[in-house]
Amino acid sequence: MTAPETFPTQTHYLNGEPYHSDTSTFTIYNPATGVPSAEVFTASPSDIEHAINTSLAAFDAWSKTPSIERSRILLRAVSLLRARNNDIARIETLDTGKAYVETSTVDIATGADVLEYFAGVAMGLAGEGKMIPLRDNAWIYTRKEPLGVCVGIGAWNYPIQIALWKCAPALAAGNTFIFKPSEVTPLTASILASILTEAGLPPGVFNVIHGGATVGAALCSHPRVAKVSFTGQPSTGISVYTAAAKTLKPVTLELAGKSPFIVFADADLTAAVDCCLTANFFSTGQVCTNGTRVFVHSSIMGEFTSLLVQKAKECIRAGDPLDPATNFGPLVSKQHYEKVVAYIRHGVDVDKASLLLGGTSVSLPPPFDSGFFLPPTIFTDCTDAMKIVREEIFGPVACLLSFETLDEAIARANDTELGLAAGVFTKDLDIAHRVVAKVNAGICWINTWGESPAQMPVGGWGFSGLGVENGVEALDAFTRNKSVLVENGSVVPAFAKL
Repeated sequence: MTAPETFPTQTHYLNGEPYHSDTSTFTIYNPATGVPSAEVFTASPSDIEHAINTSLAAFDAWSKTPSIERSRILLRAVSLLRARNNDIARIETLDTGKAYVETSTVDIATGADVLEYFAGVAMGLAGEGKMIPLRDNAWIYTRKEPLGVCVGIGAWNYPIQIALWKCAPALAAGNTFIFKPSEVTPLTASILASILTEAGLPPGVFNVIHGGATVGAALCSHPRVAKVSFTGQPSTGISVYTAAAKTLKPVTLELAGKSPFIVFADADLTAAVDCCLTANFFSTGQVCTNGTRVFVHSSIMGEFTSLLVQKAKECIRAGDPLDPATNFGPLVSKQHYEKVVAYIRHGVDVDKASLLLGGTSVSLPPPFDSGFFLPPTIFTDCTDAMKIVREEIFGPVACLLSFETLDEAIARANDTELGLAAGVFTKDLDIAHRVVAKVNAGICWINTWGESPAQMPVGGWGFSGLGVENGVEALDAFTRNKSVLVENGSVVPAFAKL
């Protein structure tokens, strides 16, 4: 990339086509250069009502569409996503700042995998009901039915993947869906909507509206919205939960993490270090499941630390995110950049941790010298009480902590209100299973880190969230149960029995 790239003003996507009724816009920026990349229309109250009205109008027919027909449409969308993978990935890179080598191999591909998975699983949804004999002439059966108009509110770190994680089970189950992407990274939401339309999704079944917190709050509290799925910070998640509770609508919340990455003395050191790089620096550290509290057994701390620093210097390459040689991009925005810088400075000046690598500056040529870049940063001599250890930084910052015993590692790993993910590295599978059985986390890995295939339900505990995404459990979350008692004989009035 030799010059900043700009995009046309981004509109909403309602009832099968681009739409806007207001002239109010907000500006988004290319994180790699700090230069404005597009204006985006923000949804007015009438736009929100229009989105809900068109979704409601589409629900009756879509919910009655046979599951195999819904599946065929979604599978056509999968094919279109994969055929256009590289073009969409390029836009995702310009929007998020993530390296193209990442967006082109992970973001769109894994989102398409989830859509394909739910297109298949939903074909068996009608068979999920039960038939329960009650007596010779009576029985009970149950049905699974879609909820109605569902809302997804996305985060800025995986825009199209998160959109697909949320809408795939909802659409497959027969719901209609309104997606509000993050106002920081909104460029691919309407691309997804147009692909779904091209695949044959009827107008109004998948709508996109843009805007900030006000728009999100209006959707969450709307009495005609049946469910909300949100990804973001715990404080906002609590607000979503509170708003949804006023109309007793179910929610799925995927929130923050401060996940423990536990390395025992017998671990494969090279594999553990490689996974540690992934767990802290993939997507420039902007991943909610990142293993940023790195607990290493004291007997191998020196060797682990040396290899980690060496590999970070050798393997991580910052620069133009569109350059195939780059694998480490900028932070997503100036605001987030300043937040992460403040944490790093606090780690040095207040926590007094030892800075092994990185810091608050990186040298790049124009136009990237104006981007929101930070280097991979590693602290050691950390303690559990430090702010950089206790709070989610959501940037490329790893904190190394030493431990002695298994019980100590578990106790310290659980010393947090967050419970999203955890990982353990050891050749002793007995130890590994003992750790994952006791650690307070909804997602666990043994001798690996970060993979979340479509079949695997993922969700946090405590302040890390509520409910799960992916797996058959996510499909269940977009349905409701109906029980029916069938009497096939003569009915004896209840009072006649008294």
